[in-house]
Amino acid sequence: MSKQNLQEDLADVIAKLEEDCQETPESVRAHHHLGLVYRKTGRLADAVRELQRTIEIDDQNADAYVNLGAIYFEMGELDKAMDLNKKALLQLVKPAQAHVNIGLIHQHRGEITEAINSYIKATVHDPGFAMAWVNLASSQIMAEDYPAALAAGRKAVELEPEFAMGHNNLAVALYFNKDYPEAKKELEKAIALGYTPERKFIEALDKEVK
Repeated sequence: MSKQNLQEDLADVIAKLEEDCQETPESVRAHHHLGLVYRKTGRLADAVRELQRTIEIDDQNADAYVNLGAIYFEMGELDKAMDLNKKALLQLVKPAQAHVNIGLIHQHRGEITEAINSYIKATVHDPGFAMAWVNLASSQIMAEDYPAALAAGRKAVELEPEFAMGHNNLAVALYFNKDYPEAKKELEKAIALGYTPERKFIEALDKEVK
């Protein structure tokens, strides 16, 4: 499907959902779905409005809190994003995604210990959540806990062998554990899967692998 066709399809979806919201203004599903589609098309202010409306109708809608928090994170409004994800934790039976989101906020702020703790909570709630392990490896590398980062990185690619970012983060962990040949192999896998590594890391690794 071409980009133009996709945009046209999304425009049709938006028009239908806007009509649904007018006809049934208390519909949680319609407002929530419309907010998500607005976000996909880059209309963030409209997405915020619809997700806020969703929460007004149903203040226990954990998905709306998580999705609205993600938008605020994209907009750089980290305090709002943190508050919404914490509210989501009160509603979610499976709060792994909210813990990952909170970890990302902490990591973005440079609060690495807090980020690690949040990612660990996510892996406890959902041991099969590969993104939690990928982010955990990243934050543990930042904390210079390289053995722990290596274990987390291996777990991520074990869970999702085609996860490009997982292979990249595993490569970085291997590099700092001085296993340069294996780091090179993992980096090549990441690139083959479509990941674009940092140029400085490629150069540093090339110096070690002759």
